[in-house]
Amino acid sequence: MKESILVVEDEEDISELLRYNLAKVGYRVTCVHSGEEGLEAAKRVSPDLALLDLMLPGVDGLDVCRHLKGDPLTKHIAVVMLTAKGEEADIVSGLELGADDYLTKPFSPRVLLARIKSVLRRSKGTLPDERSTVKVEELTINPNRHEVKVGKSLVDLTNTEFKIIHFLARQPGMVFTRYQIVDGVHGDDYPVTDRSIDVQVVGLRKKLGLYGKYLETVRGVGYRFKG
Repeated sequence: MKESILVVEDEEDISELLRYNLAKVGYRVTCVHSGEEGLEAAKRVSPDLALLDLMLPGVDGLDVCRHLKGDPLTKHIAVVMLTAKGEEADIVSGLELGADDYLTKPFSPRVLLARIKSVLRRSKGTLPDERSTVKVEELTINPNRHEVKVGKSLVDLTNTEFKIIHFLARQPGMVFTRYQIVDGVHGDDYPVTDRSIDVQVVGLRKKLGLYGKYLETVRGVGYRFKG
């Protein structure tokens, strides 16, 4: 049986569109239309994933996300935020509250299903061990040797650059804000701040050459590794 998905969306036409497309591929779907109903349904249904509109009447989407991730009974629920264009600040806030991904309206059903599948796969898998080697095509990141190779060629990275690419590559596809990267990377050779992350990523891309494309900028939000 497919996973269970909770849709929290106050616009009935969008809610119905989501329900139809999700049910068509076999997901079990519960739809509610307010933040309060969403919190109640999350505890009642215990879904695998919540599709959460940020612009909700009453308790808004950010507050719903905060409650879900702060409650031991619901913190396991993966959260994909649904946002309108121009809500970059809310996207950043949602990710820092623990949301797993986001979609900007309008979105295609195909993209929606791909993102949900990716988030569910990540949430059900286990995070690779910090000492595990990450390999994408000819790019190899070896934390035991603290080195990155493209093919057989060693890439000369600073300690902080290595920590950034390893941090992102361990969770491919997941968007991280600059502050989350700062929290996950403690630079020993460079003062890591939210603004300096951009400088570090530019340097990384240059050193990685063609493989720099895997460090994707998510405009106004942060970065992710496209592995």
